[in-house]
Amino acid sequence: MPSPSEHSHRAAVVTGAGGGLGRDIALGLAAKGYVVFGTAMSPAEVQDLKDASGGRVSLTVCDMTREQAVKAWAGGVSDALGDSGLELLINNAGILTPGPIEVLPLDAIRREFDVNVFGALSVMNAFLPALRKARGRIVQISTWTASVPLPFNGPSGASKAAMEVFAAVYRAELKSFGVDVVVAAAGNMRTGGPAKTAAALARVADAMTAEQRGLYGQSFNTFATTLNGMQSSGLDSILAAKRVIELAEQVPAPSRAPVGTDADEMLRAAREKSDDELDAFRLQIVGLG
Repeated sequence: MPSPSEHSHRAAVVTGAGGGLGRDIALGLAAKGYVVFGTAMSPAEVQDLKDASGGRVSLTVCDMTREQAVKAWAGGVSDALGDSGLELLINNAGILTPGPIEVLPLDAIRREFDVNVFGALSVMNAFLPALRKARGRIVQISTWTASVPLPFNGPSGASKAAMEVFAAVYRAELKSFGVDVVVAAAGNMRTGGPAKTAAALARVADAMTAEQRGLYGQSFNTFATTLNGMQSSGLDSILAAKRVIELAEQVPAPSRAPVGTDADEMLRAAREKSDDELDAFRLQIVGLG
């Protein structure tokens, strides 16, 4: 594990850095002179980032839902940082559980909250001592669906909305320590995500019973086709990562900011439209208006 003193006095942590947006954020930070630590899903991802960054990115395979594993990883990173502390924590790791709420097993929804909420909270708490030392910053990657939740995408919007509430509370509780908390509300992106989303959508459709398919099959297929198209035409992952890094370094720190023009439009709609208008709008977005 590299030490910041070997490369730079600036250090960052990126969860879910083995692929997609997290990978591009980690590489973008490394290119700016940060020594970067993070989590990955496999040893192959660990080696890939080490090679791609010239050793400036050090990932660890860590199950975000195991609090003791998170504490052990964060403790090792914090020891490597020493008195310099941690300048940036970018909470990016997350999963997506699409499907009609009536059809989804509750265990699947709990799993999403375990990763997206409780895993994120455990990481933030584990790194707070290091963040206080550097008067650092937390960037919580969210999504516009936390503000404009979509049908068949309930667990994702709900879990990210929960994290936005926690981020607001952290922002208040950590202000006296000089630790900023930024919510980066992401729009649709061209990353490894669309392929994973398409596979998840297909699994849900395939697992439906004949009765469930009669109730939801047609509308869910329309949603799946629309969502796949939205993600495939979204913001390039490298550009999205660049925007996240801009927010991570912006002075003064914004409380909440969009990543992508579609995210900007959706956050504006959430502010300006009535509840009845939003009900119609969310159906229109996914082709069910």
